[in-house]
Amino acid sequence: MSTKTQAKPIFAATLTPRRALTPIGKRVVIGLAVALALGPGIIFTLAGAWPVVAFMGLDVLAIAVALTISMRSGRAYEVLTLWPTSLELKRVDAKNHADILTYTPAAVRFLVDRDYNERVTALWLKSDDQKVPLGAFLSPDEKLSLSKVFGTALRKARS
Repeated sequence: MSTKTQAKPIFAATLTPRRALTPIGKRVVIGLAVALALGPGIIFTLAGAWPVVAFMGLDVLAIAVALTISMRSGRAYEVLTLWPTSLELKRVDAKNHADILTYTPAAVRFLVDRDYNERVTALWLKSDDQKVPLGAFLSPDEKLSLSKVFGTALRKARS
């Protein structure tokens, strides 16, 4: 997974989006949407308003497409690895395309954005020419936890 040959990094984490809906759950939600559309669909068909049924079918199709896209985006992940001499961020998107960014711990800044309630809203790795988001798909609590642990590890790598 990593391009380094050192045995043990100072810090290593795999960041993945949290998805509550499983493939079985997706089928259940779509089945419920079909079942809820079926009753009114029969009534509209018997009343002679059959075009309404087609639009209800489009609604169910839109729900299925939205759930499929959401579940595919859940395949993305990031691997953050810190050694005494380098920092590596491997970003893999939902289509399994990997992008590896390498930094020097002394030359990178770790930025934490907060809102007016002091909740963590964004994490960034900033080098001379670029500012890269870190764990954008994480919840605020997960971002807070990561910022504490990774910030400590980065300070350790610099000393």
